[in-house]
Amino acid sequence: MDFDRYGWKKKLMSQVSQVSPYRAQANALYDRVKHVVPAMEWATFVDDIAAILELKEKHNAVILAHNYQTPEIFHCVADITGDSLALARKAQEVEADIMVMAGVEFMAETAKLLNPSKTVLLPSQEAGCSLAESITAADVRLMRQKYPGVPVVTYVNTSADVKAESDVCCTSGNAKQVIESLKVDEVIMIPDEFLAQNVANETGVKMITWKGHCEVHERFTPQEIREWRKAFPDLVVLAHPECPPDVVAEADFAGSTAGMSDYVASGKAARVLLVTECSMSDNLAADHPEVEFVRPCNLCPHMKRITLPAIRQTLEQLSGKVEVDAAVADRARLAIERMLAV
Repeated sequence: MDFDRYGWKKKLMSQVSQVSPYRAQANALYDRVKHVVPAMEWATFVDDIAAILELKEKHNAVILAHNYQTPEIFHCVADITGDSLALARKAQEVEADIMVMAGVEFMAETAKLLNPSKTVLLPSQEAGCSLAESITAADVRLMRQKYPGVPVVTYVNTSADVKAESDVCCTSGNAKQVIESLKVDEVIMIPDEFLAQNVANETGVKMITWKGHCEVHERFTPQEIREWRKAFPDLVVLAHPECPPDVVAEADFAGSTAGMSDYVASGKAARVLLVTECSMSDNLAADHPEVEFVRPCNLCPHMKRITLPAIRQTLEQLSGKVEVDAAVADRARLAIERMLAV
């Protein structure tokens, strides 16, 4: 058969030449996530990924993605990934003009606080946090009045207004170090009650707590973990310290998402249960196909508001700009910088 008789070769070559370098780059990224993203699902992602890659270059933009983002975001369009502490630190090193936060509102505010001259965009204005919404600046001021002289340690999962009323911030990864650096017997630790209780168990420091909880981690129970262990006797359980203390007590290891990632990477376990938001398991499974992940899938509804189409639209329209009042920003930045110094 004469392949050129109907001009097929010419048509085919024309189609190949029309494939943008960004589309080719996007297609090549599938190797990173093929263990966790089915091919049919990937087909619905690739156009947005290609567009995002092009828009990032056009606007000199970078994407910061938290560990709870879905694999097509975390592995395929993000430039900086990690837990809230890693994102806070790496945000200071960004040379791009625009930062897109694939995370929740308090993370975008933190990026803006540490990079006041940069444009920070949040793809969804509804990407909040149950912890951040549990407490206000006025609440902190009342606690200071009730417990004068007691230092206030505030979890980064809070608004800039709350951080501004604090002495120092902390994350789940460095809370113990921050508390111990104060060298006091008593602190006000807000707003995560369970994180405070777990840190108290580690440090022996008396914690004045606030009844804030993560809507993902508070749902886990000790009984649930015991049932999984019965089903998988060789299971290694890694828990986030936002979980209730009785859940943490059932785990083999408790730590931040970065700590859990390091544990998996160490090769100490062949079968793992991550007691945290379930996209974390997907992202680690993409990097560690040799590890089996048991997945009690608790999703964060706020993190899942960040999608590829939302990121694409944000970069197309340069929408979702994050601003922090200057008077608030200066005080909140000080609390964050004290944390980073620790």
